[in-house]
Amino acid sequence: MIPFLDLKAQYQGIREEIAAAIHRVLESGQYVLGDEVAAFEREFAAYSGARHGIAVNSGTSALHLALLAAGIGPGDEVITVPFTFVATVAAIQYAGARPVLVDIDPRTLTMAAAAIEPAITPRTRAILPVHLHGRPAEMDPILAIARRHHLIVIEDAAQAHGAEYRGRRVGSLGDLACFSFYPGKNLGAYGEGGLVTTNHPDFDRTIRMLRDWGASRKYHHERKGFNYRMEGLQGAILRVKLRHLETWTEARRAHAARYDQLLPETGVQTPAPMPEGRPVFHVYAVRHPRRDELQTAMGDHGVQTGIHYPIPVHLQPAYADLGYQAGDFPHAERAAAEVLSLPMFPELSQAQIDEVGAVLKRIRL
Repeated sequence: MIPFLDLKAQYQGIREEIAAAIHRVLESGQYVLGDEVAAFEREFAAYSGARHGIAVNSGTSALHLALLAAGIGPGDEVITVPFTFVATVAAIQYAGARPVLVDIDPRTLTMAAAAIEPAITPRTRAILPVHLHGRPAEMDPILAIARRHHLIVIEDAAQAHGAEYRGRRVGSLGDLACFSFYPGKNLGAYGEGGLVTTNHPDFDRTIRMLRDWGASRKYHHERKGFNYRMEGLQGAILRVKLRHLETWTEARRAHAARYDQLLPETGVQTPAPMPEGRPVFHVYAVRHPRRDELQTAMGDHGVQTGIHYPIPVHLQPAYADLGYQAGDFPHAERAAAEVLSLPMFPELSQAQIDEVGAVLKRIRL
């Protein structure tokens, strides 16, 4: 069986470095925040081209605190997309605001810039584009709209560590950006983790307080905050893995290029080229009108696949309160019915990729 993801293979290549990092934390006694987390914040911010990085306990927490730091609250509206993981929309509601959804571009699967301005109302405070599958959203038109309407831009970069748009890294494009270090991400912790990047010192200071019970220093609570702190072990582990991220990213990009060569004659639609940026292929998602049958057939032929995401947020029962109906976002709904993620991780071999291509050629639907 060709696995969809193999985290054990990655660990085997860095186990001695990981062991040393864990030992440092255990010897230091700094189990929550501490020197390792602070060093990771500086290193990841520099990697992303941002001035500040604030580490938290999950990508969802990063989104929540970025929204609060931007002043988003009850009565406000935030524009985002329905074709994303539910955390994007949930975080807006955590802040007390209303998510306003717009459709995606069927070519890129990211926010359709042309859909934004018709959705803006006097209550709109922010735009939250998602860099889906490791592909940057079309940020130039999004940022231009935000400037015209004096809106905050918060990047959901949970799947896009190191991705670039017109020569700039995601995480440095908007006012704030939010990353996840869930284990399966391109840069994954050995547990949960997240981080906010920003160039604004006021946002940096506010988020640092909010993640630690609203305290400016110990037992001095200036705001009502949260226990969203990153653990020292995760900071140390992520520092090790960050040193390998570019090598792993180039492996992912090479795998994607090989898929691009193999798949044109298989009946699936491959990801659209992106000349204006550098996608990092968190997943390699193809499209097929009979996706579910294709996934079953591939499993029968020994290839594991995934689906990101089979039900758009506006059609999830938990988010029926948003008031949207089937048919409101046709491009998102069609993508949700057609996308299929092929095996993608740095340690994937060319022989395995070639076998995935061969299996797709054998399957005729």
